[in-house]
Amino acid sequence: MGIRVVAVDNAPELLEKIKGIFRNMGQVELVGCFEEAVAVVDFVRENQVDMVFTDIVMPDISGISLASALHRLPDPPAVVMMSSIPGFSLEAWKIQAFGFIEKPYTRMDVARMVEKYKKERENPGEIR
Repeated sequence: MGIRVVAVDNAPELLEKIKGIFRNMGQVELVGCFEEAVAVVDFVRENQVDMVFTDIVMPDISGISLASALHRLPDPPAVVMMSSIPGFSLEAWKIQAFGFIEKPYTRMDVARMVEKYKKERENPGEIR
């Protein structure tokens, strides 16, 4: 079964970068790309999404606020926070985000998060 992901970043060039990464990653289906976080909660509510990769600093609502809103959904996706500000990793931890990737990220950084998700999905309940 493939992993359905959504990418959120207000920087179009970074959104294109992550699209390219997912396009060439087996067993991953990019089901949505957003430059604004506000639309993501409704999209996730109406579509099956396993993972959301989101920037933290965005003009409409922050990735932290987005993750909190997604966490309240009945079947929340795993949220991976992305930022060039390392201090946000603590905020990501506080809201129980699935993971944190420091920008500029690499294909390997994204692949590690997907692999971590696969392992947790195969062995639910194990401590990460």
